[in-house]
Amino acid sequence: MEAYIKAISYYLPEQIIDNKTLAKEFPEWSEEKIEKKLGIKIRHIAREDETAADLAIKAAEALFSEYRIDKDIIDYCILCTESPDYILPTTACLIQDKLKLSNKIGVLDINLGCSGFIASLSVAKGLVFAGVAKNILLLTAETYSKYMHPRDKGNRTIFGDGATASIISTEGLAQIGEFSFGTDGAGAENLIVKTGGARNRTPLNDLTFDDFGNPRSSDYIYMNGPEILNYTLDRIPEVTAEVLERNGLILEDIDLHVFHQANKYIAGLQRRKLRVPEEIYYCCYENSGNTVSSTIPIALVHALKDGSIKQGTKVLSVAQGLGYTWGGVILFF
Repeated sequence: MEAYIKAISYYLPEQIIDNKTLAKEFPEWSEEKIEKKLGIKIRHIAREDETAADLAIKAAEALFSEYRIDKDIIDYCILCTESPDYILPTTACLIQDKLKLSNKIGVLDINLGCSGFIASLSVAKGLVFAGVAKNILLLTAETYSKYMHPRDKGNRTIFGDGATASIISTEGLAQIGEFSFGTDGAGAENLIVKTGGARNRTPLNDLTFDDFGNPRSSDYIYMNGPEILNYTLDRIPEVTAEVLERNGLILEDIDLHVFHQANKYIAGLQRRKLRVPEEIYYCCYENSGNTVSSTIPIALVHALKDGSIKQGTKVLSVAQGLGYTWGGVILFF
């Protein structure tokens, strides 16, 4: 039995932060500098009362409407997020109720970052292969904005909030090929929020600022940019080679590369390191920023709509995320 992406859609919050707004808050960075380096013009940011679950529900509703899908066919629901509504219960349970899905379905949350879509896709494929489910609602949703310090110009210029919804089924748009994964937990502290979980349940209130005015706090997202970049460039060639081998392909067989959409700077470095022609390396971050686990499915939607993906297109998707985790897959359209 094969597993397919049957349908895919997304939702971005209505609230927008553009480069002009950020440049006013951080005068040392102009609108032009931000766009030139990152390739990002706007980011969509969840309202204070809007959670990742709310975004995921809207993405699912958009999917059902766009593809005219009867929600009664859903027999499993997976939510990939690092921004759950509560420590417990599982947020996917809340989504099942709010979407009025059948109470005879399985649900689970997957806690992963930028590699989350590929990892969740592998779980969904496994459920289809095992005969556990035939139509899985796979949701990705993230609200990193809620964990960023207001003076954190680095992360605020990069990340946006958003959600996607896909149906993974026994037939559909794209056959899901073989995967390759890797993990190195030694890098966990290079992108982390240290408080709020069981290790440090309450805020540590240890905010400091470096010589450049950048905040450092256990209570907000901390990202060691240089280390994350080095890890990314080290791992991407390895996982790319592995996933191609597992699918019996070589790099020249790939029609389109739809990688995790971090930003223009990282995309350019990755593309050049892999020696991929610019015309087949898909970029889709200009109007959404880095939406974490949602970047690849958002890019797939755009590539389908603008004709970059056609019937017969072989797509290589690779993502690297905090933790560290990384993964790759081939999608056969």
